[in-house]
Amino acid sequence: MDTIDRPHYLTHEVTNQPPPLAEYNAAASDAALLEGLEREAAGWDGDGLLALGARAGSAEAIGWGFDANRHAPELRTHDRYGHRIDEVAFHPAWHRLMETAVAHGLHGAPWREPRAGAHAARMARFYVWSQVESGHGCPISMTYAAVPVLRRRPDLAALFEPALTSSIYEPHLRPLREKRGALCGMAMTEKQGGSDVRANTTRAEAFDGDTYALTGHKWFCSAPMSDAFLVLAQAAEGLTCFFLPRILPDETRNAFHIQRLKDKLGNRSNASSEIELDAALALRVGDEGRGVATIIEMVTHTRLDCVGGSAALMRQAFVQAAHHARHRRAFGALLADQPLMENVLADLALESEAATTLLMRLAGAVDRSADDPREAAFARIAIALGKYWVCKRAPAHVAEAMECLGGNGYVEESILPRLYREAPVNAIWEGSGNVNALDLLRALAKTPASFDALFAELDAVRGDDARFDAALAETRDGFAGGAAAEPRNARRAVEALALLLQASLLLRYAPPFVAEAFAASRLGNDGGATFGTLPASADVRAIVTRAWPG
Repeated sequence: MDTIDRPHYLTHEVTNQPPPLAEYNAAASDAALLEGLEREAAGWDGDGLLALGARAGSAEAIGWGFDANRHAPELRTHDRYGHRIDEVAFHPAWHRLMETAVAHGLHGAPWREPRAGAHAARMARFYVWSQVESGHGCPISMTYAAVPVLRRRPDLAALFEPALTSSIYEPHLRPLREKRGALCGMAMTEKQGGSDVRANTTRAEAFDGDTYALTGHKWFCSAPMSDAFLVLAQAAEGLTCFFLPRILPDETRNAFHIQRLKDKLGNRSNASSEIELDAALALRVGDEGRGVATIIEMVTHTRLDCVGGSAALMRQAFVQAAHHARHRRAFGALLADQPLMENVLADLALESEAATTLLMRLAGAVDRSADDPREAAFARIAIALGKYWVCKRAPAHVAEAMECLGGNGYVEESILPRLYREAPVNAIWEGSGNVNALDLLRALAKTPASFDALFAELDAVRGDDARFDAALAETRDGFAGGAAAEPRNARRAVEALALLLQASLLLRYAPPFVAEAFAASRLGNDGGATFGTLPASADVRAIVTRAWPG
């Protein structure tokens, strides 16, 4: 057969497409993160963070993130012989992600090796590794947050903390005392109450000393494959916190039955479930009737990780958008060189830097809380502020970054659809917007030390920027007059405080061109309602170059 000469326009030549973003260091180009690491007394971990950043930017790790989400976990309630096993099966990529996270101490390093800046160092690593894949951060975060709660029972901490803070990832269920590495989950919410955990109906009946038998249905149990769980249940004196192991010391399975896995919008690599407890044995942690007060420390730490997870999503979304814009040409020029796109990228970078800077300040406050009452008071309020605001900003930020790629960003081969599906979850978990805002206003009213610590932080930069001063005076007047403390105004008040806190940190620590643009667009009248509306005074090129050198 004669060879057919095909017209030159029938071609599979690919042009004007950016190269894959891989084999880069996810930490090395993040100036706000590295500066925060030094500022929060964690500079000693610089080499370790950069090593993890190189791993996070590797093609292999990026592939794990895709595979773990493409192959969702599967519930196996029974074995082939009909025995109840209640196990969750994961793709090998999930285990590689978990193995790396545990080896780098994301779940327990500050408790295992306490030192100055330990929580800040751990948070920097959590933020970098979460850019690879977010779902596996759930069991990592809960294990990290469970340790201080468990320490309320020194006898239990002595038994179980070594496994919960070990750098060994051991996914197979065995009695906790025999495990070299273990994970801890949480089961608080029930179908009739949701965030109103005091409406819980799960019963806890005294069994033997501080051991109770728990019976009830939990509507949302995160990471059901964990080795143990912190659980809330109603004891004789009221809502109480319990530590519930999956495997009992005699190697039998506890009466912890997984009813189904949730079919979630995002976070699909991570198993979330409904469970039934049928006289499951658990150990009391804290006094009867003090369940919320006992477990709240866990919630505080998981809320901090919600800030870290959302900041990581925003950072990765910006990186993807900037990388694309620096390689894609349209209308005769690179996208990154076109004024309006440059404005959008700068605005995304600005939001990301504000989130990262706040995140590192919060982690530093946790480090200093044990020895500094003012830092402890600041952390109680500022973590809630960060949780509310940064988690609220993530969905819109990721959506704008996706738009920078156009149709290329909307397809699943791009990481952006996964980031977008993931973006709402941190605002929903650990207290949705209304719950978080109202909790924060109550805390400000009940703990004057927290109110004073927050405003002392803001007052430290008063006089540096007229727009900041005006916004601070207006917010202070709102609290003095009582309007800001009214429940219907809770979101407005919390938003104002969060923006002021971010602005104060940027005025203090960021280059002037960053702080100026943030104050003008977020506190002044020179910004619009969407990203890409920075005023003409903003040095957009400098902002983008700082965020993503190239």
